[in-house]
Amino acid sequence: MATVSLTGVSKEDVATVFGVLRTAFPTDRPAVGVPHEQPGDRPPVWSAGFDPTDERIPTGPTPLEGSVSATLQGGYVAVDRLREALSGSFAVEEQGTAPGDQEKEVDLRLRTKR
Repeated sequence: MATVSLTGVSKEDVATVFGVLRTAFPTDRPAVGVPHEQPGDRPPVWSAGFDPTDERIPTGPTPLEGSVSATLQGGYVAVDRLREALSGSFAVEEQGTAPGDQEKEVDLRLRTKR
């Protein structure tokens, strides 16, 4: 299992990114509706867990309204599989990486593929 957290993004883009990953891999979140924003001044962070298995359903280019900041956390293989799935749908730019003994964290910027 790996966690994907999205920030600085519209709830529609959140639904798009999670929809792509939900198509590719099993998740801990239901496929119902668009994410809801919480009241307050703090920027929202949306998170979901995914189980990036060997067998995934490939997805094609998918448009976004803007750019999306994504943080992937989990085991090395799981994070690499999530990133590969995102690369099939979006232009992916690595912003930073924090490796650990058993897990790693990768910060990405997702945009619509041109």
